[in-house]
Amino acid sequence: MAITEFSLTDDDVADQTRATNERLAAAMEGRPALEEIDDPAASRAARERGEGPFAQAAPIPEGIDRTVPGRAGAIPVRIFRPAEPRGVLLHLHGGGWTLGSAGAQDPLLWGMSHAADVAVVSVGYRLAPEHPHPAAADDCEDAANWLMAEAAAEFGTGRLAIAGESAGAHLAALTLVRLAGRARAFRAAQLTFGAYDLSMTPSQLAGHDKMFIPTRTMRWFYDQYLPGLGTAERRDPTVSPLYADLRGMPPARFTVGTEDPLLDDSLFMAARWQAAGNTAELDVVADAAHGFIAFGGVAAERELTRQVAFIAGAVAAG
Repeated sequence: MAITEFSLTDDDVADQTRATNERLAAAMEGRPALEEIDDPAASRAARERGEGPFAQAAPIPEGIDRTVPGRAGAIPVRIFRPAEPRGVLLHLHGGGWTLGSAGAQDPLLWGMSHAADVAVVSVGYRLAPEHPHPAAADDCEDAANWLMAEAAAEFGTGRLAIAGESAGAHLAALTLVRLAGRARAFRAAQLTFGAYDLSMTPSQLAGHDKMFIPTRTMRWFYDQYLPGLGTAERRDPTVSPLYADLRGMPPARFTVGTEDPLLDDSLFMAARWQAAGNTAELDVVADAAHGFIAFGGVAAERELTRQVAFIAGAVAAG
Protein backbone atom coordinates (compact mmCIF):
# COMPACT_ATOMS: atom_id res chain seq x y z
CA MET A 1 0.00 0.00 0.00
CA ALA A 2 1.39 3.38 -0.95
CA ILE A 3 1.70 6.21 1.52
CA THR A 4 -1.30 8.53 1.17
CA GLU A 5 0.96 11.40 0.18
CA PHE A 6 4.74 11.29 -0.19
CA SER A 7 6.59 14.48 -1.12
CA LEU A 8 10.24 15.38 -1.53
CA THR A 9 9.87 19.05 -0.77
CA ASP A 10 11.90 22.25 -1.09
CA ASP A 11 14.46 20.97 -3.57
CA ASP A 12 14.34 24.41 -5.19
CA VAL A 13 15.88 25.97 -2.05
CA ALA A 14 18.31 23.16 -1.26
CA ASP A 15 21.32 25.44 -1.84
CA GLN A 16 20.05 27.79 0.85
CA THR A 17 19.37 24.86 3.19
CA ARG A 18 22.90 23.53 2.70
CA ALA A 19 24.30 26.99 3.39
CA THR A 20 22.34 27.12 6.65
CA ASN A 21 23.74 23.71 7.60
CA GLU A 22 27.28 24.92 6.91
CA ARG A 23 26.75 28.06 8.97
CA LEU A 24 25.49 26.08 11.94
CA ALA A 25 28.28 23.52 11.61
CA ALA A 26 30.80 26.37 11.75
CA ALA A 27 29.10 27.80 14.86
CA MET A 28 29.35 24.40 16.54
CA GLU A 29 32.99 23.77 15.61
CA GLY A 30 35.16 23.34 18.66
CA ARG A 31 32.24 23.09 21.07
CA PRO A 32 32.10 19.90 23.15
CA ALA A 33 29.30 17.51 22.24
CA LEU A 34 26.62 16.60 24.75
CA GLU A 35 28.11 13.17 25.30
CA GLU A 36 31.52 14.75 25.93
CA ILE A 37 30.08 17.10 28.54
CA ASP A 38 28.05 14.16 29.89
CA ASP A 39 26.16 16.39 32.31
CA PRO A 40 22.50 16.95 31.36
CA ALA A 41 21.87 19.40 34.19
CA ALA A 42 24.82 21.55 33.13
CA SER A 43 23.71 21.47 29.50
CA ARG A 44 20.20 22.53 30.48
CA ALA A 45 21.53 25.40 32.55
CA ALA A 46 23.77 26.59 29.71
CA ARG A 47 20.83 26.69 27.30
CA GLU A 48 18.70 28.58 29.81
CA ARG A 49 21.51 31.14 30.16
CA GLY A 50 21.43 31.69 26.40
CA GLU A 51 24.73 29.98 25.68
CA GLY A 52 25.53 28.14 22.47
CA PRO A 53 23.88 28.03 19.04
CA PHE A 54 20.78 26.29 20.45
CA ALA A 55 20.03 28.58 23.36
CA GLN A 56 16.52 28.53 24.78
CA ALA A 57 14.15 31.12 23.32
CA ALA A 58 13.21 33.96 25.66
CA PRO A 59 9.73 33.68 27.20
CA ILE A 60 6.98 35.88 25.82
CA PRO A 61 4.11 37.39 27.84
CA GLU A 62 1.39 35.51 25.96
CA GLY A 63 2.41 32.26 27.66
CA ILE A 64 0.57 31.21 30.82
CA ASP A 65 2.09 28.74 33.28
CA ARG A 66 -0.05 26.34 35.27
CA THR A 67 -0.17 22.67 36.24
CA VAL A 68 -2.42 19.73 35.44
CA PRO A 69 -2.81 16.55 37.52
CA GLY A 70 -0.61 13.53 36.89
CA ARG A 71 -0.05 10.17 38.54
CA ALA A 72 3.31 11.32 39.96
CA GLY A 73 2.11 14.78 40.94
CA ALA A 74 1.38 18.08 39.23
CA ILE A 75 2.63 18.39 35.65
CA PRO A 76 3.73 21.88 34.53
CA VAL A 77 2.22 23.13 31.27
CA ARG A 78 2.52 26.36 29.34
CA ILE A 79 -0.58 27.58 27.54
CA PHE A 80 -1.07 29.90 24.60
CA ARG A 81 -4.65 30.85 23.91
CA PRO A 82 -6.19 32.95 21.14
CA ALA A 83 -9.43 34.79 21.86
CA GLU A 84 -11.71 32.10 20.41
CA PRO A 85 -9.77 28.90 19.71
CA ARG A 86 -11.21 26.48 17.17
CA GLY A 87 -9.23 23.63 18.71
CA VAL A 88 -6.49 22.70 21.17
CA LEU A 89 -3.01 21.43 20.32
CA LEU A 90 -1.17 19.27 22.84
CA HIS A 91 2.54 19.97 22.24
CA LEU A 92 5.45 17.82 23.42
CA HIS A 93 8.88 19.43 23.17
CA GLY A 94 12.09 17.88 21.91
CA GLY A 95 15.49 17.62 23.55
CA GLY A 96 16.43 13.95 23.59
CA TRP A 97 14.29 13.28 26.68
CA THR A 98 16.99 15.07 28.71
CA LEU A 99 16.79 18.74 27.63
CA GLY A 100 14.09 21.30 26.95
CA SER A 101 10.98 22.46 28.79
CA ALA A 102 7.39 23.54 28.24
CA GLY A 103 8.58 27.14 27.95
CA ALA A 104 11.63 26.65 25.73
CA GLN A 105 9.92 27.44 22.40
CA ASP A 106 7.51 30.28 23.12
CA PRO A 107 7.80 32.09 19.75
CA LEU A 108 7.17 28.88 17.81
CA LEU A 109 4.12 27.94 19.87
CA TRP A 110 2.61 31.41 19.98
CA GLY A 111 3.06 31.61 16.22
CA MET A 112 1.30 28.26 15.80
CA SER A 113 -1.50 29.30 18.14
CA HIS A 114 -2.10 32.56 16.31
CA ALA A 115 -1.79 31.18 12.78
CA ALA A 116 -3.85 27.99 13.29
CA ASP A 117 -6.31 29.58 15.74
CA VAL A 118 -5.70 26.90 18.34
CA ALA A 119 -4.93 26.97 22.02
CA VAL A 120 -1.58 25.28 22.66
CA VAL A 121 -0.84 23.26 25.78
CA SER A 122 2.91 22.58 26.03
CA VAL A 123 3.80 19.82 28.48
CA GLY A 124 6.76 20.05 30.86
CA TYR A 125 7.26 16.32 31.23
CA ARG A 126 9.92 14.93 33.56
CA LEU A 127 13.41 14.58 32.09
CA ALA A 128 16.07 11.87 32.12
CA PRO A 129 18.41 10.78 33.58
CA GLU A 130 16.81 11.94 36.83
CA HIS A 131 13.51 10.48 35.61
CA PRO A 132 14.08 7.66 33.08
CA HIS A 133 11.40 5.96 31.02
CA PRO A 134 8.45 5.68 31.59
CA ALA A 135 8.28 8.99 33.52
CA ALA A 136 8.04 11.23 30.44
CA ALA A 137 5.54 8.93 28.74
CA ASP A 138 3.42 8.79 31.90
CA ASP A 139 3.33 12.60 32.13
CA CYS A 140 2.39 13.00 28.47
CA GLU A 141 -0.36 10.39 28.71
CA ASP A 142 -1.71 12.05 31.86
CA ALA A 143 -1.69 15.47 30.17
CA ALA A 144 -3.55 13.97 27.21
CA ASN A 145 -6.15 12.42 29.49
CA TRP A 146 -6.62 15.75 31.29
CA LEU A 147 -7.07 17.56 28.00
CA MET A 148 -9.55 15.01 26.66
CA ALA A 149 -11.64 15.43 29.82
CA GLU A 150 -11.33 19.18 30.29
CA ALA A 151 -10.79 20.81 26.88
CA ALA A 152 -14.41 21.80 26.34
CA ALA A 153 -14.67 23.43 29.77
CA GLU A 154 -11.21 25.02 29.66
CA PHE A 155 -11.08 26.19 26.05
CA GLY A 156 -14.63 25.99 24.72
CA THR A 157 -13.81 23.27 22.21
CA GLY A 158 -13.17 19.54 22.25
CA ARG A 159 -11.37 19.48 18.90
CA LEU A 160 -7.89 18.21 19.70
CA ALA A 161 -4.60 17.69 17.89
CA ILE A 162 -1.17 16.54 19.09
CA ALA A 163 2.30 17.52 17.91
CA GLY A 164 5.93 17.09 18.82
CA GLU A 165 9.43 17.37 17.47
CA SER A 166 12.24 14.82 17.84
CA ALA A 167 11.85 13.22 21.29
CA GLY A 168 8.53 15.05 21.49
CA ALA A 169 7.34 13.32 18.32
CA HIS A 170 8.32 9.99 19.87
CA LEU A 171 6.32 10.85 22.99
CA ALA A 172 3.35 12.04 20.93
CA ALA A 173 3.25 8.75 19.02
CA LEU A 174 3.70 6.79 22.25
CA THR A 175 0.90 8.76 23.90
CA LEU A 176 -1.47 7.82 21.07
CA VAL A 177 -0.41 4.18 21.34
CA ARG A 178 -1.09 4.24 25.09
CA LEU A 179 -4.54 5.76 24.48
CA ALA A 180 -5.31 2.85 22.12
CA GLY A 181 -9.02 2.90 21.30
CA ARG A 182 -9.33 6.52 22.47
CA ALA A 183 -6.52 7.85 20.26
CA ARG A 184 -8.93 9.28 17.70
CA ALA A 185 -10.08 11.80 20.26
CA PHE A 186 -7.16 13.60 18.63
CA ARG A 187 -8.04 14.63 15.09
CA ALA A 188 -4.46 14.94 13.87
CA ALA A 189 -0.86 14.20 14.82
CA GLN A 190 1.97 16.39 13.50
CA LEU A 191 5.11 14.29 14.05
CA THR A 192 8.26 16.18 13.15
CA PHE A 193 11.67 14.46 12.75
CA GLY A 194 10.79 11.93 15.45
CA ALA A 195 12.59 8.88 16.84
CA TYR A 196 10.28 5.86 16.69
CA ASP A 197 12.75 2.95 16.99
CA LEU A 198 14.96 3.46 20.03
CA SER A 199 16.98 0.35 19.18
CA MET A 200 18.22 2.48 16.23
CA THR A 201 17.17 2.35 12.57
CA PRO A 202 19.77 1.97 9.77
CA SER A 203 19.97 5.73 9.22
CA GLN A 204 20.64 6.28 12.92
CA LEU A 205 23.38 3.65 12.93
CA ALA A 206 24.95 5.16 9.80
CA GLY A 207 24.66 8.77 10.96
CA HIS A 208 28.21 9.22 12.24
CA ASP A 209 28.78 12.42 10.24
CA LYS A 210 25.35 14.03 10.70
CA MET A 211 24.95 17.34 12.49
CA PHE A 212 23.47 17.81 15.96
CA ILE A 213 22.55 14.17 16.72
CA PRO A 214 25.15 11.88 15.13
CA THR A 215 25.10 8.21 16.10
CA ARG A 216 27.23 8.70 19.21
CA THR A 217 24.94 11.46 20.51
CA MET A 218 21.83 9.37 19.88
CA ARG A 219 23.39 6.52 21.86
CA TRP A 220 24.07 8.93 24.72
CA PHE A 221 20.47 10.18 24.70
CA TYR A 222 19.15 6.61 24.79
CA ASP A 223 21.48 5.71 27.64
CA GLN A 224 20.11 8.64 29.66
CA TYR A 225 16.49 7.80 28.89
CA LEU A 226 16.68 3.98 28.90
CA PRO A 227 19.45 3.03 31.37
CA GLY A 228 20.13 -0.67 31.57
CA LEU A 229 17.94 -1.63 28.60
CA GLY A 230 19.52 -3.70 25.82
CA THR A 231 18.72 -3.57 22.13
CA ALA A 232 15.89 -6.10 22.24
CA GLU A 233 14.28 -4.38 25.25
CA ARG A 234 14.42 -1.04 23.43
CA ARG A 235 12.26 -2.58 20.69
CA ASP A 236 9.44 -3.19 23.13
CA PRO A 237 6.28 -1.42 21.86
CA THR A 238 6.00 0.41 25.18
CA VAL A 239 9.36 2.02 24.37
CA SER A 240 9.53 2.19 20.56
CA PRO A 241 6.16 2.97 18.94
CA LEU A 242 7.36 1.66 15.56
CA TYR A 243 6.72 -1.83 16.97
CA ALA A 244 3.30 -1.07 18.46
CA ASP A 245 -0.20 -1.94 17.29
CA LEU A 246 -1.03 1.21 15.32
CA ARG A 247 -4.65 0.47 14.51
CA GLY A 248 -7.09 3.25 15.37
CA MET A 249 -4.62 6.14 15.12
CA PRO A 250 -5.63 9.63 13.90
CA PRO A 251 -4.42 11.08 10.59
CA ALA A 252 -0.71 11.87 10.91
CA ARG A 253 1.71 14.07 9.05
CA PHE A 254 5.37 13.04 9.27
CA THR A 255 8.18 15.47 8.44
CA VAL A 256 11.93 14.79 8.22
CA GLY A 257 14.95 16.05 6.29
CA THR A 258 17.17 13.99 4.02
CA GLU A 259 20.21 14.90 6.18
CA ASP A 260 18.57 13.81 9.42
CA PRO A 261 19.85 10.58 11.03
CA LEU A 262 16.21 9.96 11.98
CA LEU A 263 15.21 9.78 8.29
CA ASP A 264 14.40 6.07 8.40
CA ASP A 265 12.26 6.49 11.50
CA SER A 266 9.78 8.66 9.63
CA LEU A 267 9.92 6.55 6.46
CA PHE A 268 9.20 3.37 8.41
CA MET A 269 6.64 4.86 10.79
CA ALA A 270 4.60 6.50 8.03
CA ALA A 271 4.44 3.19 6.17
CA ARG A 272 3.37 1.27 9.27
CA TRP A 273 0.85 3.99 10.18
CA GLN A 274 -0.98 3.54 6.90
CA ALA A 275 -0.57 -0.23 6.79
CA ALA A 276 -2.55 -0.27 10.06
CA GLY A 277 -5.45 1.44 8.27
CA ASN A 278 -4.73 5.06 9.15
CA THR A 279 -4.08 8.14 7.02
CA ALA A 280 -0.43 9.18 6.72
CA GLU A 281 1.31 12.02 4.93
CA LEU A 282 5.09 12.12 4.62
CA ASP A 283 7.14 15.16 3.64
CA VAL A 284 10.89 14.65 3.22
CA VAL A 285 12.69 17.98 3.02
CA ALA A 286 15.66 18.17 0.67
CA ASP A 287 19.03 18.58 2.44
CA ALA A 288 17.40 19.52 5.76
CA ALA A 289 19.17 18.51 8.97
CA HIS A 290 17.64 17.50 12.27
CA GLY A 291 15.84 20.42 13.91
CA PHE A 292 15.70 22.46 10.70
CA ILE A 293 12.42 24.23 11.49
CA ALA A 294 14.29 26.25 14.15
CA PHE A 295 17.05 27.43 11.81
CA GLY A 296 15.17 29.88 9.59
CA GLY A 297 15.23 30.02 5.82
CA VAL A 298 12.66 29.21 3.17
CA ALA A 299 12.48 25.46 3.86
CA ALA A 300 11.74 26.09 7.55
CA GLU A 301 9.15 28.77 6.77
CA ARG A 302 7.39 26.54 4.26
CA GLU A 303 7.33 23.60 6.63
CA LEU A 304 5.84 25.64 9.46
CA THR A 305 3.19 26.92 7.04
CA ARG A 306 2.35 23.32 6.11
CA GLN A 307 2.06 22.39 9.77
CA VAL A 308 -0.31 25.28 10.43
CA ALA A 309 -2.48 24.25 7.48
CA PHE A 310 -2.56 20.61 8.62
CA ILE A 311 -3.51 21.40 12.21
CA ALA A 312 -5.95 24.18 11.33
CA GLY A 313 -7.65 21.96 8.78
CA ALA A 314 -8.02 19.13 11.27
CA VAL A 315 -9.67 21.20 13.99
CA ALA A 316 -11.87 23.07 11.49
CA ALA A 317 -13.39 19.88 10.07
CA GLY A 318 -16.96 19.04 11.06
